[in-house]
Amino acid sequence: MRSFLKKCLNILYPRCCPVCHQILENQKALICPECAVSLKPYEGPRCMKCGKSVAQEEEYCSECSQKKRAFTEGRGIYFYDDRMKASLLRYKYYGRREYGDFYAAAICRYGRKEIERWKADLLVPVPLHPSKQRRRGFNQAEYLADRIGAFYGIPVSGRVLIKKRKTKSQKKLNAAERYRNLQNAFEARERLDGLRILVIDDVYTTGSTMDAAAACLLEAGAAQVYFLTVCMGNMG
Repeated sequence: MRSFLKKCLNILYPRCCPVCHQILENQKALICPECAVSLKPYEGPRCMKCGKSVAQEEEYCSECSQKKRAFTEGRGIYFYDDRMKASLLRYKYYGRREYGDFYAAAICRYGRKEIERWKADLLVPVPLHPSKQRRRGFNQAEYLADRIGAFYGIPVSGRVLIKKRKTKSQKKLNAAERYRNLQNAFEARERLDGLRILVIDDVYTTGSTMDAAAACLLEAGAAQVYFLTVCMGNMG
């Protein structure tokens, strides 16, 4: 029965490639063969803190060298270019949740070295304010965290960290405005004494969201806070 229902859903709502958005000829695949070849993970020298691209001789990006980060270390898998922006937009707002299966698989594959090195005790998705989650229908970060946690056998909690205050969209704010916008926006609902936390989100740009979430988790007793995101890029 489950197999029959899945076939029916594939007919009514066929899976699409998360990059070119065309219907997948192989409905069991997560990405079309052409995009699988063209889409490459973030490569080259990285900031030792946030994982952004840096020059060969640099250890830290300009942002991490100028401010103290709350998180311990983090990485993004793909560069946040126009096609990944379009992909994530469809994932979050236009019902393409199957794109999340591809993103989670990419994090599991290309983030393996970091996940094994960090030895996280708990995965925590960046939360949405309840009103936004109701409008969207799901939390895109929690969808990813559930699949990553299942693959690696790491517990996941979408209740440890909540977003208690509505904030403006970060997209149109500069770095200073983003930081102020997220002040006191998160709240940890449980003690995390001595735990290593791995935060999951879709995009990392200035790090304001990740810093605010990490600071809250550290206040709750976390020993270290790491992060992995689908994409990483500059502002704008």
